Amino acid sequence: MIDTAQDAPNTVFLAEDEAGLYLQATNSYVFAPVGQTPIVRVDAGRTQTHFYGTLNLSTGKEIVLRSEIMNSEVSAQYLQMLLNAVPALPILLFWDRAPWHRGKLIEKLLAENPRLQLVRFPAASPDLNPQEHVWKATRKAVSHNHIEPRFAELANRFEKHLTSTAFKSTFLDRYGYTAICPMFI
Repeated sequence: MIDTAQDAPNTVFLAEDEAGLYLQATNSYVFAPVGQTPIVRVDAGRTQTHFYGTLNLSTGKEIVLRSEIMNSEVSAQYLQMLLNAVPALPILLFWDRAPWHRGKLIEKLLAENPRLQLVRFPAASPDLNPQEHVWKATRKAVSHNHIEPRFAELANRFEKHLTSTAFKSTFLDRYGYTAICPMFI
């Protein structure tokens, strides 16, 4: 990252990941009076949606795409969405090694857009990805212990929380970027 600070100080650093959302509430801490067991509704259906989420590591803002499927075609469309959201600036995107992050469409998009560079996290290391903290915070705020009976409303609330909340990340600090970058601007 030090080289990036020196060679391309206007680079936008992003961390991406996907998450699934179901109507079934995920249980977290539940408090109730002694002897009054809380009732947790169970949704027998399999209604779900997925979110592609990307955290801007400098601003804490999210770029989000809701999708019914996750495959390389949708991933390529999402990469194009990121390029459109951050016009004309170099982008360094951190993402994992999911199977839908590979394929001819993605290779073609990367070849046509050299300002977008990828850094892949090591296999099986979600703890390194700052976007995982965004999912955790959003689930805590929206989908843990929820009582929403309609999936569309829950999904809308989940997406709104993502796009209207700034999520602080220490990722760049941990690797010295924020200390070094001002020297090269």
